[in-house]
Amino acid sequence: MPNATANLGSTDFEMTASIRQHKVIIDEPTSNGGQDKGPSPTEMLCASLASCTIATIKMYLNHKQLKAEGITVEVDKSINAEGKVVFTRKINVKGTFDADQKSRLLAVANKCPIHKMLETGNIIESSLV
Repeated sequence: MPNATANLGSTDFEMTASIRQHKVIIDEPTSNGGQDKGPSPTEMLCASLASCTIATIKMYLNHKQLKAEGITVEVDKSINAEGKVVFTRKINVKGTFDADQKSRLLAVANKCPIHKMLETGNIIESSLV
């Protein structure tokens, strides 16, 4: 079974993605010809990086029996002068952590699986069936 399947909906860019038993509406903003019924594919990618970062940090905190009052991650995507995609990630782990713990939290965040996938490059194999 695939990790995700997407189908075009009844309007130009409205799509429904199926992930296990979950359904997610994905659309383009009106400025791109969509109806803005859901996040765009790019926004979903940014949300994947943000949420994976949170999950990775939370697993580390649980393992070390450390408490956080909350974790927020903001991700923005841009294109640099060389045409490369740049994801800017701002991580806020609320709690009392010393400098060494903060440094370790950032190192752990950089081990998030989505971060590693995006950072190392990918191979996409496509076929028209």
